[in-house]
Amino acid sequence: MNPASEIRQYLSQQQTRRVFLGRASQGVGALALASLFNPSLTRAAEAKPDKWPGVIKPFHFPPRAKRVIWLSMAGGPSHLETFDPKPKLAEMHGQPMPESFTKGKQIAQLQGQKLTCYGPQHKFQRFGKTGVEICELFKSIGSVADDICWVRSMTSEAINHDPAHMFMNTGSQIAGRPSMGSWLTYGLGTEAENLPGFVVLTSLGRGGQNQPIAARQWAPGFLPSRFQGVHLRGKGDPVLYLGTPDGVTRSQQLDVVKAVNKLNAQRDAIVDDPEITTRIAQYEMAFQMQASVPELMDVTGEPKNVLDLYGCKPGDGSFASNCLLARRLAERGVRFIQLYHKDWDHHGGVKQGIEFKAEEVDRACMALITDLKQRDMLKDTLVVWAGEFGRTPMSQGGDGRDHHNAGFTVWLCGGGIKPGMIYGATDELGYNAIENPIDVHDLHATMLQVLGIDHTRLSVKFQGLDMRLTGIAGKSIKEILA
Repeated sequence: MNPASEIRQYLSQQQTRRVFLGRASQGVGALALASLFNPSLTRAAEAKPDKWPGVIKPFHFPPRAKRVIWLSMAGGPSHLETFDPKPKLAEMHGQPMPESFTKGKQIAQLQGQKLTCYGPQHKFQRFGKTGVEICELFKSIGSVADDICWVRSMTSEAINHDPAHMFMNTGSQIAGRPSMGSWLTYGLGTEAENLPGFVVLTSLGRGGQNQPIAARQWAPGFLPSRFQGVHLRGKGDPVLYLGTPDGVTRSQQLDVVKAVNKLNAQRDAIVDDPEITTRIAQYEMAFQMQASVPELMDVTGEPKNVLDLYGCKPGDGSFASNCLLARRLAERGVRFIQLYHKDWDHHGGVKQGIEFKAEEVDRACMALITDLKQRDMLKDTLVVWAGEFGRTPMSQGGDGRDHHNAGFTVWLCGGGIKPGMIYGATDELGYNAIENPIDVHDLHATMLQVLGIDHTRLSVKFQGLDMRLTGIAGKSIKEILA
């Protein structure tokens, strides 16, 4: 039987009375369907994906940032060996942890054990005109300290890795909610012509436990799958199965994309399924990425002074290389860029572990901020540095620290954030956030505001509820806004 007649027979069988009446009531939809088969009107001629325009029109607030680069330190960095000096904890090293700090509090693996104070394992020093005290190992970040807002009163509801990542990314410990990158691309759209609006890069460090990062951390949840984050690998093929097969030309592959999308469009005309529309857009995006991703990943054309600034080797898959790629993605209009750097889980050997981490991220973070600033991009790029939680002031296993969610440090800089300030504080032992404590919902609300979004007005109806990134909580931290 002729394949074309098979398709026509299949389509005619699918035209039930219910579908016919449903489609007939959408007169404009019929015209839109007709345009799908007019080569002069369709996008299929070049397989160029439609850019999602976003649903926030107009902005709720004047936007101060256009994009986000989120530096996610996976495993839970110790604030006590990085950005929160605690001389009193140093004085009490080896002494019993006062029960008044811990009684009735949530503790991860140290629950029911003898709790002993464990002093900071590295010295702190002052940096910048503001004189902020941070660990002396992070001298490069210290050199740009006056560009950074240090939030030392962060808290989280979660105390184990996967739910804590879920909470930090989606505002909920329940799997299946959209990640922040998905919310942003849904709300604001993307400026990228041939790249996704949400890109994820990962790198592996040393000196800690290699906690896995699940792909659900950048999933779209109940949003259409076109808002899924795309994971680019730093080594080997950036995206698996994206390359053109041997013996197949680009024009031949375009023919396949056009044919598949035409079939998908015909099916969509019948069932009106938004996931089919997504599939069409993703086929087109994949076709464009076959050309755009290799160009993006090839940093050999970067000037030597830029490569020296980051201290990376092209294609080495390091955090430094990913920071350089983050700048290149930002230049190309990607809305949300998330970098995961793993091995911050220091249940033991925290002193040497932080030395390794400083070697891996200190220079790269400085380089990213400096590079963006030199290109006049920092003013409209929000950079966030955060782990999923911090570490305990008490020792674990003699030379490590347990998970801790009652007080830790994150920092922000760039678009819309007040530079060179310290916000909030933990107590003298670094246990509880006692001055201006904030939670993940507050951080998300603040980030959305600098992007021009009222967090209470970005919502999607799901299972009968108006769902949003910040749930029913969250307040913008106006004190840190520029």
